Amino acid sequence: MQPLILLTNDDGVSAEGLRALRKALEEVGEVVVVAPEGARNAVGHALTLHKPLRVRKVEERCFAVNGTPTDCVMLGVYKLLDRKPDLVFSGVNDGPNLGDDVTYSGTVAGAMEGMLLGVPSVAVSMAEESSYFDVAAEFSARLAECVLKNGMPEDTFLNVNVPPLPREEIRGVRITKLGRRIYRTAIVEKTDPRGKPYYWIGGQHPTWTGGEETDFAAVESGFISVSPLHLDLTNYDVLSQMAGWKLWPI
Repeated sequence: MQPLILLTNDDGVSAEGLRALRKALEEVGEVVVVAPEGARNAVGHALTLHKPLRVRKVEERCFAVNGTPTDCVMLGVYKLLDRKPDLVFSGVNDGPNLGDDVTYSGTVAGAMEGMLLGVPSVAVSMAEESSYFDVAAEFSARLAECVLKNGMPEDTFLNVNVPPLPREEIRGVRITKLGRRIYRTAIVEKTDPRGKPYYWIGGQHPTWTGGEETDFAAVESGFISVSPLHLDLTNYDVLSQMAGWKLWPI
């Protein structure tokens, strides 16, 4: 039996990156697409609770959902697939998901939900807006074969960022940690035609920190970045420090 791969994204079911990834992964196994009907960028790990979810069959093994990437993965695993998938892939996102920006990303959330449901999962993004989706897709197929062969810890998923370069200019692959993005201006204020202020969120010309082992450094140097991530946000070094705090009685 072929491996079953659930594919989602946050750019929408018609996105070029999703089409390229679907084509490449079909060389690895049976692919079923369950993706948002339109763009759901920067929704993070949002789950739709206050409206019904609608599913529309676009074509054979391809479904559009009026929800988030998290909704799509849950619907795919629990309702739309005839068995539990062997892999979940989310992408290819048209833009980066590097450093702490992963917390905002719908693309990363799709893989995160797959991991939470017990499926080895991968998020794939272009490190800049780019037309080289075929490179990211072909690398994803190779990575899918490696994950199927070697497995993945239950509490881990992979976040991949691919430089916007042709195949022959990519220098290789680095296993990386998350860097830290620094925005100089996070909110832009402007005035509408009626003289009232409005605000646009989106930093300009961000920089990054974290050193040469980070995802930022890898893609800046022409390498594909693969970061193993997990959801335990506990700061273990602080646990013992806080043990002496006198918090009760109040």
